[in-house]
Amino acid sequence: MRESWQFEEGDEIAPRRSILRSLGGGHRFEVFLVWDDRLFALVVAKVLRPHLAEQERYLDEVREEAEALARLAHPVIVRGFDAVLEGPHPHLLIEHLEGPTLRRLIRRGGPAPLEQVLPLAAHVAAALHYLAEEGMVHLDVKPDNIVMGAPPRLIDLSIAGTFERAAGAIRPLGTDAYMPPEQCAPAEHPGAVGPASDVWGLGATLHHAVSGEVPFPRPREARDSDDPLVRFPQLEAEPLPLPSGTPEPLRALIAQTLANDPGRRPSAQELAMGLEPLVADLPRKLVFGRGGTRAR
Repeated sequence: MRESWQFEEGDEIAPRRSILRSLGGGHRFEVFLVWDDRLFALVVAKVLRPHLAEQERYLDEVREEAEALARLAHPVIVRGFDAVLEGPHPHLLIEHLEGPTLRRLIRRGGPAPLEQVLPLAAHVAAALHYLAEEGMVHLDVKPDNIVMGAPPRLIDLSIAGTFERAAGAIRPLGTDAYMPPEQCAPAEHPGAVGPASDVWGLGATLHHAVSGEVPFPRPREARDSDDPLVRFPQLEAEPLPLPSGTPEPLRALIAQTLANDPGRRPSAQELAMGLEPLVADLPRKLVFGRGGTRAR
């Protein structure tokens, strides 16, 4: 079974659209930086892997993500430009964003400073509010899917969908560490997956950014466990405590987002409004230099 296209620089995935270099990928897609002659710009192509390229299930998923990208227009959500569903290389063409992901920032430097985290969280909460207004949920809010910038950008709508589709989930869907209980065990919480699930994902992301650790750690081998309580410690465990210097209002907001009961979580709009005074209290003037970032 051929799992990689093994493209080389200059190979065309569609007329006037050529490979520059690989950006990685996952089990369904290979991701490439490409040059598109019509746009006359650098863009990113998410190409279905060869062994999936003719399977209707995966083509439908590409089509659904393309439709979601075409439907949405928000300053914090990545833009889509094209979808190719026929031919040898089915793919999505999306915006190329400069800057590291939040995950990379945490991996390199540990907990992120509040001067970065708080505005980022407020922006992403605004994007989640917009999605909810459009009757959609993202379902995979996590540090890997937030690109740092001004503003930050929420990427990867590959499992995003309508409220109705989310509420009908029957199996775990998303990234384990950032999934609320209803997303981990939808059969035990029928109809509960929805906008509040995205708020939980942002809360787990915010906890990770502030502390440097996921809120519900587990052994590496637990991801393959058939026991839901082993694979998903958030079903029963309490989140790890936040660092002692975490401002109390932020500590309270994160605790609210990680409530087990979706009805007890703030809406994305309420979360954004709760973050607003914390952002307003940040130092107004930041100086960037070789010695780091400091306030004046």
